[in-house]
Amino acid sequence: MGDLRITLDPDASGPSYEQVRAQLAALIEQGVLAEGDHLPTVRAMAGDLGLAVNTVARAYKELETEGLVTTGRRAGTVVAGGGHATDTALRRSAVAFAADATRAGLSEAAALDLVRAALREART
Repeated sequence: MGDLRITLDPDASGPSYEQVRAQLAALIEQGVLAEGDHLPTVRAMAGDLGLAVNTVARAYKELETEGLVTTGRRAGTVVAGGGHATDTALRRSAVAFAADATRAGLSEAAALDLVRAALREART
C-alpha cells in the first residue's frame, strides 16, 4: 500500500469501512494525499488490510459522496480537487446536518431556513 498508513483497530466499536474512510479522509485533509493522487484499487486495499472487497468499496463510495475522491472505470479512484481541510470539514458537517434534518423529518425548505438563519447569526 506504499506510504498509505491505514491501520484497523479490531476493538473499535465502529465498522471497518468507517475506519478506512476516516483515515483516508484525514490523509487527504493533511495533504499527504494530494489532488490527482491515485488510491490503491479496492481489491489491493482489501487484500492489504485483510478486509472484504465490499468493505473497502463502501469506504471509497463514502469518500466519493463527500467529494474527496472521484472514481472512473479506467482512471480508478483519484483524490478530487478542492479537498482542502476547511472544505472537507464543512462538507462533512453539511452531510451530517442533512442526515439529522432528514431523520427529524424536516423538509428541504425548513432545513435550508435553519442554515440561512445560522449564517445570518454567524455574520453578526
